[in-house]
Order: sequence, then structure tokens, then C-alpha cells
Amino acid sequence: MAFTLPNLPFAPDALAPHLSAETFEYHHGKHHNAYVTKANELTSNEFTNDDLEKLILETEPGPLFNQLAQHWNHSFYWQCMKPNGGGEPTGELADAINSAFGSFADFKEQLKQEGATHFASGWAWLVHDGSGLKVTSTHDADLPMKHGQKALLTIDVWEHAYYIDYRNARPDYLTAFIDNLINWDFVAENLRNV
Repeated sequence: MAFTLPNLPFAPDALAPHLSAETFEYHHGKHHNAYVTKANELTSNEFTNDDLEKLILETEPGPLFNQLAQHWNHSFYWQCMKPNGGGEPTGELADAINSAFGSFADFKEQLKQEGATHFASGWAWLVHDGSGLKVTSTHDADLPMKHGQKALLTIDVWEHAYYIDYRNARPDYLTAFIDNLINWDFVAENLRNV
């Protein structure tokens, strides 16, 4: 029994030119894998991915929480992308975004701004906070479930997520992610499960 590194839901080169196979070699194969390995070391391999959310909610901030939360964050992040993604959502998700933010263009700008201005390492999120949709960000390994929010979408704004392809141009990475990579089917499914 142990936490395991999930497979990417796409081939490592499937999101090029927006994110390269080299980025996934490091981001998935090294960074995410290191979180999984360390979580197993800290828990003596006694838990699996099925235990992850329960453990995150029960664990206080510190070394174990960081490994568990980063394992969850990255596993969720991979699902937020797909080849030929991006564009605008449709259906109930589009209606919810328009209701919460006024328009998709306003939502896009707010999400991009949240990610671009987030100081240091962290995550930009679209969440449901119990009353509606909200754009927010978290520092380091922190995540919405620790704040009673349901994650619908995330963009990793740690430098290792974009530095190979975009160097220090985080806004360019955010634009490329929103315009070309978001898996709106996954986001819509998350909203249906609120």
C-alpha cells in the first residue's frame, strides 16, 4: 500500500507548443514524483491515493501536509488540461461563469490577474465557495478544501510549471493555459459535483 504517481491523462508532448514534453519530464516525472515519494516516506507506505483527501483535511500545516497537498494539487492540475483545450465553456458552466463574473472575458482577466500577481509559489483557482464561483489563489501547497471550498480548476504558478517554456514570463504562460489548454469538460464535471 502506498501513494502512487498518476499517469498523465495525455502524452507528454501532446500539449506542445504551449507546454513541452521537457516541462512534463521535470514537472510530472521529478517534482510530482518527489512529493509522492516523500509522502510515502513520511507515512511508511500505509496509505493510498484513496486516503489522500481525508488525510489532507486531518493534517496540520507542516512537512506531511505539504507533500500530501502537493500530490493532490498536481493530480488535479493534470486533469485541468487537455490537447486542443481552452476557448470558452458552454452550458451550465458558461452560465455560472457569466453570472459570477459578468462575462467570460471578465473571468479570464480575473483568473489571469490572480495568477500573475500571486507573490512567490502557489496556485490560481476557480472554486465554488458554497454560494457561487470565485477566483482565488493559495500559497505553496495550500488548497481550497482546507478552506471549505470546492476546487473546479487550477493553474500551477510555481516556477517549475512554466520556466522551461516561458522563463520568467508567467503572464504568457497563463494566457496560453487559458486560451489553449483548459479542459472545460473536467471543470464542468467538478461543478456538477458541488
